Amino acid sequence: MLSSLGRFWHLSELGGSVSREEKIAVVEAYLRGLAGKDISKIPFAANITFEGPRVGKLIGRNAVVGFLTSILPAVKSVQIKQHIVEGDFVATVFEMETIFGVDQVCDRVHLCDGELKEIHSFYYPQPNQTTGVP
Repeated sequence: MLSSLGRFWHLSELGGSVSREEKIAVVEAYLRGLAGKDISKIPFAANITFEGPRVGKLIGRNAVVGFLTSILPAVKSVQIKQHIVEGDFVATVFEMETIFGVDQVCDRVHLCDGELKEIHSFYYPQPNQTTGVP
């Protein structure tokens, strides 16, 4: 996997064509990092943005990594369902099992120069068993 990511970054730096599979490999590395509770090797751009339904827009690597690090203890697994690739964007539909239940998630990721430039997360949390409220 790392050799595939290395090839992606190398092609990006040279202005080469990046395949659909190479774009997906970067997104899958991000999701595996969340599931494995280790995001240290994820190629976040310095000016990355992250936006989701329960967090305002975060700007910059430190803010995004800080937020993601704070949710890692709750993440149990990620089950990828589908990738949709268009240009430099990858939309990935997945289930994220957390200590609170299973969330249905769709992340729209913008890739630029081999790095994650923007992550916009849309998800539907599993309702609370007692109250029925997410």
